[in-house]
Amino acid sequence: MKKIVTILGARPQFVKAAVLSRVISKYKTIEEIIIHTGQHYDANMSAVFFEEMEIPKPKYNLDINGLSHGAMTGQMLQEIEEILIVEKPDVVIVYGDTNSTLAGALGAKKLNIKVVHVEAGLRSFNMKMPEEINRILTDRISDLLLCPTATAIENLDNEGFSALPSKVVKCGDIMKDAVEFYGKTSAEKSSIISKLNLKANEFVLATIHRQENTDDIENLKSIFEGLEAISKQKQVILPLHPRTKAILDKFNLKYNITIIDPIGYFDMLELLKNCNLVITDSGGLQKEAFFNKKHCIIAREETEWVELVSNGFAKIVGSDNKSMINAFGNFQNSTHNFDVELYGNEVGEKIYAEILNII
Repeated sequence: MKKIVTILGARPQFVKAAVLSRVISKYKTIEEIIIHTGQHYDANMSAVFFEEMEIPKPKYNLDINGLSHGAMTGQMLQEIEEILIVEKPDVVIVYGDTNSTLAGALGAKKLNIKVVHVEAGLRSFNMKMPEEINRILTDRISDLLLCPTATAIENLDNEGFSALPSKVVKCGDIMKDAVEFYGKTSAEKSSIISKLNLKANEFVLATIHRQENTDDIENLKSIFEGLEAISKQKQVILPLHPRTKAILDKFNLKYNITIIDPIGYFDMLELLKNCNLVITDSGGLQKEAFFNKKHCIIAREETEWVELVSNGFAKIVGSDNKSMINAFGNFQNSTHNFDVELYGNEVGEKIYAEILNII
């Protein structure tokens, strides 16, 4: 039996990996070994996903977190390399753009193990973002680049990947599979709507965690002032990321919005299904909003998911609270057909077939 090692470390990666793990389990032709780097160490942002989504438990838990980018990536690289030497997989799979992604790709490549990058080709063109550096470097050393969109393919073409020995494939967005599969049962597995006494379409779901927002106190204040202003029209529910919480506590910043602890995937799906719209600086949540037919206000200066903006499903506002408030008002008076095909179907099956081919 062929063996793959999957590297995970952050919430979006757990969601995506759950889809592929389910396909792998169905066919029983590949053994999957999971390494959890520990990058997201909060139980509600990590362990709960393995339990809720029935992802195979990690064989290795590295518990590496709370360090600088360099220290974290370096320590992950060292420990992942030691595991790969023991496991001797045919392929290493990495997802997205985290430090765990880059460390896993580097560890595999230096041992001449094939690297598969799921969600390849995305670009924000903002080199100040650690995620942008991670995704560019990971793409360059990957053997199989699985792209979610035509734009991602175009980005790689512009960077000369057609002249490289790596294989580039447009397979669609694996997160779409997750939303469709788990969305069928999320209402049975979550009580968050009744627990918070929420009414459908009468609240806004928000998340803020990106470094460019949390590490710039003026940006953070402006974003939260915008959320507070919007909360006067509709209740704002914000599951608070540990990084954001630390900054708010440090500067003793308090706002009149409903802040809750980090939540599991099924709770998030139910909030997405029932909210009026989404305000976020998360890449994954932008798409999850679209999959649940919700408009999205993006609290960043750019997005990798440009098709959401070009089709009118999302609006980029950065940290400008006035732009945020205006976008909220405009979306209240607009309708869109969310049935347009942007991200493919049965993506997990396509990815599984490509992995079999490269093995």
